Amino acid sequence: MPNVTAITGFILMGFSDIHEIQTLCGVFFLVMYLATLMSNFLIITLITLNLKLQSPMYFFLKNLSLFDVFLVSVPIPNFFVNSLTHNNSISILGCAVQVFSMATFGSGKVFVLTAMSYDRYVAICNPLHYEVTMSSVTCMLMLGVSWGTGLFFGTMYTIGIFSMPFCGSNVIPQIFCNVPFLLRISCSESHIVIYISLGIGVFLGMSCFLCVMVSYFYIFSTVLKIPTTKGRSKAFATCIPHLTVFSIFIAIAYFVYLKPPSNTASIIDRLFSVLYTVLLPALNPVIYSLRNTNVDSALKSIFIDVMICHNCSLGNL
Repeated sequence: MPNVTAITGFILMGFSDIHEIQTLCGVFFLVMYLATLMSNFLIITLITLNLKLQSPMYFFLKNLSLFDVFLVSVPIPNFFVNSLTHNNSISILGCAVQVFSMATFGSGKVFVLTAMSYDRYVAICNPLHYEVTMSSVTCMLMLGVSWGTGLFFGTMYTIGIFSMPFCGSNVIPQIFCNVPFLLRISCSESHIVIYISLGIGVFLGMSCFLCVMVSYFYIFSTVLKIPTTKGRSKAFATCIPHLTVFSIFIAIAYFVYLKPPSNTASIIDRLFSVLYTVLLPALNPVIYSLRNTNVDSALKSIFIDVMICHNCSLGNL
């Protein structure tokens, strides 16, 4: 195409072009990032060390926290460094790595959440066959499918986007390489590769959504037949947090990845990007894990052990 300069890098504008506001946002997101890492690594450590938490439900919960750690670690450290150095540029390769990583970890997380819904379905609707159905081999197979599907979708998605040339403005008004804005600055007249990738992604996402909805239809039908209020409350306590996390994540991911590209990023666009990259991984341990009675008991047990060891050390001195 004549009179068109190809783009060799991008500018991530973030929230403001004022240096003071950039620095303030960078420090805020660093605090949120560290809190997210601490809460998710706490869940991973508790489930790994506590023998009472060695069930399939907590196996998937640990891997959900691991996906959250990976997901939040893609854009936030880079955003923090850019905010301090006031250098918002990112190469095409760096942008491709961001798109690949976020697509991989995001889609993998969806499949882990889907596996968790199936685990709850078997535990509540077919409890006598639970140990056989949800064996360690089955759990590892489900986790392998989650990682494999995530890597497949991330690779296909990244190749589809970056096989197209970019021209025009190289400014992305987000804290990470946002797919709708990349499509907006693409100077390719044919988007068939990315449309195929999006179509496969939508199909996989809808399949997971339908699996979760069907699982919970049978779960709620079974729970409502439990004669005691205590039994129903206990069953709902293990299901409602998971359903909440899944619904919010799917809704926000749909907005982040499938929203039609626009010329400028609105406050809503930036808000959903922050929710997807920072707040959801930070809130998941609170919503799903830390309100779980078994996890609470494990946390209190470790805290008591630490206090006893500390008192013993002081006594020896």
